[in-house]
Amino acid sequence: MISYLKGVLADLQKPGNHKIIVTLDVNQIGYDMQVPARQLSLLPSLGEVVQLFTHLYFRDDQAVLFGFGQRQERDLFRLLISVSGIGPQMALALIDTLGQAELTQAVVSGNTRLLSRTPGVGTKTAERLVLELKAKLQDWQTQSGIGLMPTAAPAPNLYEEVEATLSALGYGQSEILQALQAVGRNSTLQKTADPESWVRDAIAWLSQ
Repeated sequence: MISYLKGVLADLQKPGNHKIIVTLDVNQIGYDMQVPARQLSLLPSLGEVVQLFTHLYFRDDQAVLFGFGQRQERDLFRLLISVSGIGPQMALALIDTLGQAELTQAVVSGNTRLLSRTPGVGTKTAERLVLELKAKLQDWQTQSGIGLMPTAAPAPNLYEEVEATLSALGYGQSEILQALQAVGRNSTLQKTADPESWVRDAIAWLSQ
């Protein structure tokens, strides 16, 4: 209904429960919308112009407007709330906790452990996310170019274990993806089902 709004950032409120509410003045009409906490650092100063992609959510007799800095983030939010039991606040929590790329990758690779890092998301909810969104996000991931899994990464059943080990050692998701893409070019490594070999080579590459 409303694809995006572009106007002056008139107000910013933090009512609690990790909610961020911004007011956008568009042609002298103020639109209140909730934005992801991650968006806070990307917002301009009050009085400056900003464009936010929007989703209008209807709950009972209340309409709530959500705003996102990127169209892809808005579209990901829409996919998340299409899952049974995932409301807008949990969808925002997933986006805030993991970010677009890591969240998409976690669903596509079936990494329920990573998804469960989000407050309020238990194992069953994480499994439902993977079950209902894996195929949809694979297509969306390819079209948007966000969070693409390395083509030479270990098989999905190994990826979670390798990622978990490297993550526990303090490496970030982007570092892990780059390392696995690089070391995965080794034809010998591609044929192995030994997660320790992938971890060892990834650490060696990251230590260069």
